[in-house]
Amino acid sequence: MRIATIVGVIGAAVAAHTTVQAQHAVWAAKVVGVSSQKAEGKEPFSPEKVLGEPNATPLGQASNEAWIPKKEGTNEFIEVRFGKSLLARQVTVVENFNPGSVTSIELVDTRGQRHQVYENDSPGPIPEMFRSLQITFPPASYRTIGVVVTLDTKAVNGVNQIDAIGIADVAETMVKKEFKGEKSPVSFDSAMVNLGPNVNSKFTDTHPVISPDGRTLFFARQESPQNIGGAKDIQDVWYATLANAEKKAWNPAKNIGTPINNPDGNGVSSVSANGNSAVLISTYNPDGSFDRQGASISHRTRMGWTLPEKLIIQDYYNDDQENVDFFLATSGKVLLMAVERKDGQGEQDIYVSTQNADGKSWGRPRNLGAAINTKKPEFAPFLAADGKTLYFASEGHGGYGKSDIFYSKRLDDTWTNWSKPRNLGPTVNSPDFDAYYTVSAAGEDAYLVSARNGTAGSKDIFRISLTPTFRPEVVTLVRGRVLDAATKKPIASTIRYENLLTGEEIGVAETSPIDGSYTIVLPSGVHYGYRAESKDYLAESDNLDVTDRQKYSEVNRDLYLVPFAVGQTIKLNNIFFAQSKYNLRTNSYPELQRLVRTLKDYPQVEIKLEGHTDNQGDPALNVKLSQDRVNEVKKYLVSKGISGNRISTEGFGGSRPIASNDQEETRKLNRRVEFRITKK
Repeated sequence: MRIATIVGVIGAAVAAHTTVQAQHAVWAAKVVGVSSQKAEGKEPFSPEKVLGEPNATPLGQASNEAWIPKKEGTNEFIEVRFGKSLLARQVTVVENFNPGSVTSIELVDTRGQRHQVYENDSPGPIPEMFRSLQITFPPASYRTIGVVVTLDTKAVNGVNQIDAIGIADVAETMVKKEFKGEKSPVSFDSAMVNLGPNVNSKFTDTHPVISPDGRTLFFARQESPQNIGGAKDIQDVWYATLANAEKKAWNPAKNIGTPINNPDGNGVSSVSANGNSAVLISTYNPDGSFDRQGASISHRTRMGWTLPEKLIIQDYYNDDQENVDFFLATSGKVLLMAVERKDGQGEQDIYVSTQNADGKSWGRPRNLGAAINTKKPEFAPFLAADGKTLYFASEGHGGYGKSDIFYSKRLDDTWTNWSKPRNLGPTVNSPDFDAYYTVSAAGEDAYLVSARNGTAGSKDIFRISLTPTFRPEVVTLVRGRVLDAATKKPIASTIRYENLLTGEEIGVAETSPIDGSYTIVLPSGVHYGYRAESKDYLAESDNLDVTDRQKYSEVNRDLYLVPFAVGQTIKLNNIFFAQSKYNLRTNSYPELQRLVRTLKDYPQVEIKLEGHTDNQGDPALNVKLSQDRVNEVKKYLVSKGISGNRISTEGFGGSRPIASNDQEETRKLNRRVEFRITKK
């Protein structure tokens, strides 16, 4: 999905751009099925070329950037999935070359059911050399997560190409052809504002990192007498906290102290969602020595920050040890780095490394590709909380000075398919040095470093307010505490959150060791489940549906952990049924699969499944419904290899409410499935 007014060139003098608002249109993110293909992966004409927004060039000619079926026949097809589901009102198929062969378009809902919205019994050549086939229809009750396009490739001579497939929840045109000159720069609703003397000094203040909640700003100060090593200390980490959110005023900055700071050059590259973990440039050795090869992570404890531990990255090296940047995504599972490697485009390039299954180490760095990287340095990567919008500095993409700040949108999950980088324009970029761009989760304010009008001629940190059009995609910030369900005392734990539709784990976070608080950031467009994990406890999961959230919001939710002991009851909050029925919905499976794993890990444990409803309707029917529902859960567990002798069931109907039945907001809490440990 792209920002509405970004223009992506798809022809020598022709451009295509999304005209609907950013949150309303999505382009294919994954290929799940194809009838035939001339190539695979990133090769020309491969099915993956339909992913992302339209980018094939030239229009009306066979392009390397569009899919070509290998065979000719009446049932050639491609099936794609989107990064989020929509209540779709249109589907658009961009036919780059020899259009007219599409015979059917089907939408795939979140349950895997197909719904045909277009049928053409007489496919054949059309006068246009290329077209955007746009089909509009009234919104349905189901949410669209995928599309199947079927073609009769015999009906149109020559190769048939599809460049992109997208859906939108409005009927406006997704792709519009027009002649355009040079693109106008990104605009902002204010000039850059110096953060003032509480943050900036006469020394160089650089590399700002804003916490996702926007309340703490970390940065580096160079050669200050107040650095740990005094005026000869190359760089120390400092931080400032927000004093007044309305006035956007900051408290006086403080040196973060040891062990993060030492007489060498120290710098924070990113912080976790709750500000309790910091990724640091360079590695710290237990004997006090310092190594610039790599990155480290430090955690805040009751006693202060821990000695940073080295991040283990497979095949990590940097041929230019003086220039390096890292950035840990808000999800905690993606690590960006700007390093110089032998497989790069030239000098510093931006790479990505994903967390391994052990949760402790990182995979081999992968180059983001030629769309982002050039023969000159690209550095200072910042991935917005939406996980898609990348801001970075470049000396190779051209602009107003030696290095300018650009942004690009990730188009799929390969991490190598990006929209054309766009210069942020003269308001941000100047003939001087401009870099290190960071944005809070709300997306309202950006912070960056510039040499313009700095204190005593030094580099300073500035703030600039973004218009809504140019903010990253919408996210929801969730915060709360993890508590013992019996004692209500805080518990140190790990938070995991997942896409309930796919079961994919999206992110991981740690609670504060001081008060058990947590913060996670959830990009819009998904129904999430999340839970806390801690030894000797069972989790009561929670869920939050932000599928249709159009604005940044913050939610407060406490999570509970139940002691693993006989007699304890655990609510299965992420089990869902069709209304007034006992059929399990597919988004229940991640929760059920965790229960299966628990029962397999503890083969002596026996449980009782207990079903409850609200008090609406016939009490006898409610008892039957609650019994049918827990029987259905038991049936699922048995199908996964759990002995039925270990599971008893009972339906209580509406006789045991845990909340008021007067309003739907509280009444829905009474509709639940729980399990009680009867033997351990």
